[in-house]
Amino acid sequence: MNETPAPAQRDRGLEPGAGRADILRSAMSRATGTQAIQGNRVGLQFEGPETFDRWIEAIEGAEKFVLFENYILRDDVVGRQFRDALVAKAQAGVTVRVLYDWVGCWATPRRYWRPMRDAGVEVRAFNPPRVQNPFGVFQRDHRKLICIDGELAFAGGFCIGVEWAGTATEPPWRDTGVEVEGPAARVAVRAFERIWQETGEPPEPSLAEGMPEEARDEDAGVPVWFIEGEPGLSRVYRALQLVAAHAQERIWITDPYFVAPAPVAHALAEAARAGVDVRVLLPAHNNWPLVGTVSRTGYRGLLDAGVRLFEWQGPMVHAKTAVADGIWSRVGSSNLNAWSLLGNWEVDVGVLDADFARQMEGLFLADLASSVEIVLPGHLPAAKRRMGEVITPTTSLDPEGSVSERIQRELRAGVVPGTGLRVADFVRAGSTFGDALAGLRPLGREDRTVLGLVAVLTLPIAIFAGFFPVVAGWALAVILAWLGGVAAVRAWIEGRRARNDAEARAAESLHSHAARDDHHIEDGDHRDER
Repeated sequence: MNETPAPAQRDRGLEPGAGRADILRSAMSRATGTQAIQGNRVGLQFEGPETFDRWIEAIEGAEKFVLFENYILRDDVVGRQFRDALVAKAQAGVTVRVLYDWVGCWATPRRYWRPMRDAGVEVRAFNPPRVQNPFGVFQRDHRKLICIDGELAFAGGFCIGVEWAGTATEPPWRDTGVEVEGPAARVAVRAFERIWQETGEPPEPSLAEGMPEEARDEDAGVPVWFIEGEPGLSRVYRALQLVAAHAQERIWITDPYFVAPAPVAHALAEAARAGVDVRVLLPAHNNWPLVGTVSRTGYRGLLDAGVRLFEWQGPMVHAKTAVADGIWSRVGSSNLNAWSLLGNWEVDVGVLDADFARQMEGLFLADLASSVEIVLPGHLPAAKRRMGEVITPTTSLDPEGSVSERIQRELRAGVVPGTGLRVADFVRAGSTFGDALAGLRPLGREDRTVLGLVAVLTLPIAIFAGFFPVVAGWALAVILAWLGGVAAVRAWIEGRRARNDAEARAAESLHSHAARDDHHIEDGDHRDER
């Protein structure tokens, strides 16, 4: 597809130049909780094999330290290649620290990490399961970050596994990353060290200490926001809502697990109603079973509002990106669902630069060439209503056949079933179920499918509890006692900590008052002597 934004659109997107860019810069800093970092060079990465070659090259060129953080490191040919590169740098005397997520790497055997530790690599697992913290399993380190010598950093959606590199018979997953060289790379080091402290003792020595401060010259280089997502801090969530409210021409989003919270979905819908070209690209063949069917429960409202939805026909699109008005871009690890936006540790890079945004738009349009547009039954695709725009294939939101028939078609097409549904899908199912019971909205075919899925999952549990009430009751009692006991202990510990802090502050205040009184007495004595 050779579709490109019209010149008039591009001009309007950048028209205010200083004006709109300055407003967006200020508002973005408030939304993300971080200031724009000037003086950077940024590069776009979108091919797995080439991206991994570049990462290995950067690791091999490190002279001071390598900080390596990823949600998934697999014990396959790709994972072992990175392990060997990290081991070689550690043996050469370079500081190497590796942080992986325990859930993301649950299938990676212990023997994979042994050569690293033997070579002096500091390896830590993020948030392994603990009896005293059962709720911690829902908070994961989903970040993908590499820091080299405080001068170079990589972030994005690429995990370490053969899926992202491809094989002789299977093409690689489509993902996107960003390479940042300059002051923002030093901010990345501080971000790594903050989450490293969450897993144990702080780094000794701190690699961030002694590094020069970031440039603040408004005219120097490409402005970058290094956005650190943390549980309860909705930074990317707020940034996306800000962009949806600010955009005048277009917002193009790519997301693999699109189960957008209601405020985000409403922001995109309102932007589309206002005439903004809002497009969302999603995978047609998701690596989680049934996620396509379940996530489609949110399609209808967006399509009604004029948002255009496309499904990529390749093996899997795993990129998490957005580009708006040919000037602002985001590349990172955050998925547009509540779990990722509000519950995980994430890293995203925001870029305010027209050249980088044009690359992002070109990549998005290239992906559309391998996509099918989803339309409501009986509706013309938007492409047919716009003059001069290349028409993409379309498919109806209500496809033919039952759910079981569609699953069988996917299996015959070679889609490999995964291991289970995401929590976000059950959240969506709960929302649909609640709306259905309350009669808040008519349900489409996909919504009815979700209700059927909920019934299939809950009825066997109810039947088991009916036949074995004692077993079910004791199981529930044990689970509730465990959760309640942990909550009670946590509340007592936090209460005691709060009391100790209050006593310390009171003692400090008393000491400060006493010091001021002594100072006043001394002043009075001096005046009496005079």
